[in-house]
Amino acid sequence: MQNIKVIAFDADDTLWVNEPYFQEIERKFCELLEDFLPHHSVAKELFKVEMDNLELYGYGAKAFVLSMVETVLKVSNNTAPIHLVEKVIEFGKELISKPIELLEDVEDILKSLKPNYRLVVATKGDLLDQERKLMKSGLEKYFHHIEIMSDKQVKDYQKLIKHLDIQPNEFMMVGNSLKSDVLPVLELGGVGVHVPYHTTWAHEVVDVKIENPNFYHISRLGEILNYFGS
Repeated sequence: MQNIKVIAFDADDTLWVNEPYFQEIERKFCELLEDFLPHHSVAKELFKVEMDNLELYGYGAKAFVLSMVETVLKVSNNTAPIHLVEKVIEFGKELISKPIELLEDVEDILKSLKPNYRLVVATKGDLLDQERKLMKSGLEKYFHHIEIMSDKQVKDYQKLIKHLDIQPNEFMMVGNSLKSDVLPVLELGGVGVHVPYHTTWAHEVVDVKIENPNFYHISRLGEILNYFGS
């Protein structure tokens, strides 16, 4: 830990609540289409459409809305009345307008770390939506740099680390996704800290046992201060 100069944080479900809002909208969406398919079948079709669209739309609320619209057309064989599409657009606006609910002690943790480390947000998703959430969170003042990525793979972290002008072993990434926040950083030689959230999008779930001296698992974000002091 003595090498660390930069601590990067994922945003959604690491700093603030996100996935429960998506799941709430998904439940409403499945109910909307229950005349065409059972709830679980609609959810399965939506997830498949989302996966097929990742390369085109990326991540975030807008991509989710586009995939919901496509799923309406798919499950109805293009027979769905227009008011269902209108309802999906309403769902999207509702999702984007959700309040920012910070997770436990987030601001105190950032305040403790900021004097000694460069703090970074490293998140993926829609640029405008993530910028809006960060502004509404009131946390922007704690961060040296904001990186909103189209994806979080090794090459994306390499680009970030190069921009920060540090070595991989001077970089720590903290997040709720092993797939996106931990494994790519460990591969580069950085430090990965996993702080699980009680619900995770299926696309981010991986079943892997990590044996790496640079890997840390904490049950809540505040435990990170045990490694750096408060």
